[in-house]
Amino acid sequence: MQRKAWDLPFLAEPGEVAALRRIMRTHLTVWGLPDAVEAAQICVTELVANVITHVGLGTPTTLSVDMNGTFLRIAVSDPDCRALPTLLSATTTAESGRGLALVAAMTDRWGVIPTERGKTTWCEIATALTRNDTHVDRPQVHRAEALLTLYGQPHLRASPTSPLSHAVAEEAAITLIADVLHWFRAHGHDPDTALDRAQMHFESELGVVG
Repeated sequence: MQRKAWDLPFLAEPGEVAALRRIMRTHLTVWGLPDAVEAAQICVTELVANVITHVGLGTPTTLSVDMNGTFLRIAVSDPDCRALPTLLSATTTAESGRGLALVAAMTDRWGVIPTERGKTTWCEIATALTRNDTHVDRPQVHRAEALLTLYGQPHLRASPTSPLSHAVAEEAAITLIADVLHWFRAHGHDPDTALDRAQMHFESELGVVG
């Protein structure tokens, strides 16, 4: 799976935070990293709030997201190299310091890098990936991939040296699902009911894993 780095320029304003959180959820879902969404959204919220509070409302800012090995890396860049974020020992009544304390608690590492154009505050979140170009390592996924490899055999026989690509695997998955629905119908069962039950089972497992 290709997880291409992306940058998003924006103005640091409270109204932008909700949109940034939605965009983060969308990208991480596409990347197959739904378990990292909550922590990533919190980090984006706090890093942008830090720019608004300490640099200024409406500051031109950039959100960057990429993979550093198997770690999800989130960075927020702004043009002020003087207001360097500092992790404070914030109390419950403190006016500042709690945001970065939350980022530090939700991530595996974080830091600040002065740049020619200002500074970049970054953090990294560990994922369940074994490699940055593969999927999350879970038994359900391995079982599915074994079946998809069988369904992708016609393509592999046509090109023995070609691995099971994402496009081929996706087509094989659709064919597999369709065949299973045919099986339910042939045995007198309602395919729609089967899909509903499968969806409930899937969501239940997600709740257990999450």
